[in-house]
Amino acid sequence: MQQISDYELELMKIIWANNGTALYAEIAKALEEKGTPWTKNTIITLASRLIEKGFLKANKIGRRNEYKAIITVEKYQSAQAQSFLDKVYEGNAKGLVAALMEKELLSSEDLEQLKSYWEGGEHSS
Repeated sequence: MQQISDYELELMKIIWANNGTALYAEIAKALEEKGTPWTKNTIITLASRLIEKGFLKANKIGRRNEYKAIITVEKYQSAQAQSFLDKVYEGNAKGLVAALMEKELLSSEDLEQLKSYWEGGEHSS
């Protein structure tokens, strides 16, 4: 999966949060609400790049484009997690988990929930 910039990711997050589709006006409104308004050209340029990279497609609705995510947030997160694990921990998931526990970013309770998940038990969050 191709890498995307932080700005492209922000645009994708807005689209994912909007059930995987968004019109330009919805994207602009969401950015405004976040306190980070972008120009129309910026939004269109980023959307075009994401279309080229295979993350989005655009459907014409009258004179407007509706942007639809091709990649789900789960697929993106999974690919990024694998890339990070490979790049930083040389694929050693135990090293990552140990680092998370050492920095107290993963509690013993979290670890028990993960263990239950892997053993096919409760899928609680």
